[in-house]
Amino acid sequence: MTASERLVDFLKLKPSSAAVVHDPSNMFYLTEGYTGEGLVLISGERRAILTDFRYTEQAARQAPGFEVLMTDSDHPEKAMLAELAKAWGLTELKMELNYLSVDRFQGIRGAVSEEVSCTSLDRAPQKLREIKTEAEVSAIRKACGITSKAFDAILEKIRPGMTEKELQIELDFTLLRLGADGNAFSTIIASGENGSLPHAIPGPRVLRAGDMITMDFGAKVDGYCSDMTRTVALGKPSDEMKKVYDTVFHAQAMCVEALSAGKNCYEIDRMARDYIDAQGYAGRFGHGLGHAVGIDIHEEPRLSPKCREDLRAGVVITVEPGVYLPGVGGVRIEDTCLVRENGSEALTTADKRLIIL
Repeated sequence: MTASERLVDFLKLKPSSAAVVHDPSNMFYLTEGYTGEGLVLISGERRAILTDFRYTEQAARQAPGFEVLMTDSDHPEKAMLAELAKAWGLTELKMELNYLSVDRFQGIRGAVSEEVSCTSLDRAPQKLREIKTEAEVSAIRKACGITSKAFDAILEKIRPGMTEKELQIELDFTLLRLGADGNAFSTIIASGENGSLPHAIPGPRVLRAGDMITMDFGAKVDGYCSDMTRTVALGKPSDEMKKVYDTVFHAQAMCVEALSAGKNCYEIDRMARDYIDAQGYAGRFGHGLGHAVGIDIHEEPRLSPKCREDLRAGVVITVEPGVYLPGVGGVRIEDTCLVRENGSEALTTADKRLIIL
């Protein structure tokens, strides 16, 4: 079953109802490959991509099962959508109200007939994207393999005197050299006291002996992301940072071991949080334990205090506890993991033991 067929089945779309999709990630998922702009229209019977001259040939190549219709100044998107709604006999358009701007939604609402209702798609594509197919897992596995190899390769490049920005450039180039299509997100390099910033931006700080260096990065392959964090020491770390590392290492290993279909997201997050608090770091682990990964780097479900869902087999999710000490530094360790019926598989495989360079 194709992704568009899964959507039709999930929403029970009739010939008279259709999903209107603008979110690029959802368009890519539902067409199984289209990376351009415009919109995807899926009814109970028909499939179409509406886009401008720049992307019509690309759409035909990437989504051969879809009609491709070209918009232009005389036939803008909203007018063409209104024409299609009439031609296809549509009486309902399910739209991404969480994604569209008010202006864009009102433009479409004003263009289509009053007899056509505009309702919420209610994140249906995102819900379908939670469980990965074998092909999706294969792409994520490739991305994770490249990410793991890049970590091994970058270790010999790290040296005192280089800046965080220089290390980021080296790491990003290594991902591309190993076969990544691009970065899954902007690489995070946090050294020394900057390690207390979970989303630190690599800058001019010079790496120094004794620093802990956190590297959070990922490759994108065939449209799918990987996400991995490793923290290494440049020379012997302080006793305090060694204790922080041991704490995070144990919490991460414990939670990866706990992943399995049927396990509750909140409970796994609480497991890490309780352990870290008990080691004397209460309040120093302030983000969620993990998030699903796929076409987007952050997807649902999440391992967090707010998510009460049970995990399902086929979910690909990160496990990334951390401890952050302002003015001192921090440690985070993260793997991208595939949830199975009885356990899980870490798709990122780089060494997690403390490496002292």
